[in-house]
Amino acid sequence: MPEPIRVRGSVVVPDAELVWRFSRSSGPGGQHVNTSDTQVELRYDLAASAALPEVWKARALERLAGRLVDGRVLVVRASEHRSQWRNREVAAARLASLLGEATAPPPKARRATKPSRGMVERRLDNKRRRAELKQGRSRLRPE
Repeated sequence: MPEPIRVRGSVVVPDAELVWRFSRSSGPGGQHVNTSDTQVELRYDLAASAALPEVWKARALERLAGRLVDGRVLVVRASEHRSQWRNREVAAARLASLLGEATAPPPKARRATKPSRGMVERRLDNKRRRAELKQGRSRLRPE
């Protein structure tokens, strides 16, 4: 792959930690599909990786727990394209985005706020006006 898999910032997954497997893919391709291994499976041993900082690795292992094989290996498959090269690019991009999302810091906790007194008064005043308006409509209705 010409492009290294960049997780976030300057952190890059080295090619030595990636295992590529190729197999026959289903889908379009005619006779070509029966003879070429275009489906790509990219395996990354997240637990044994030396590329990620320990904090990121722990966060990713926790967040991707449902996707990991044997609790440690992240597997990404791609078979959308007829070309193995394109499927390799798609698999690498998927792995990069998965790792980027999984290692992102948790969002800041929301700070509870209260509406200002003036805002509460305006809302109640508006409700009162609408209620009076609707009451006025019901009194004018002929019977």
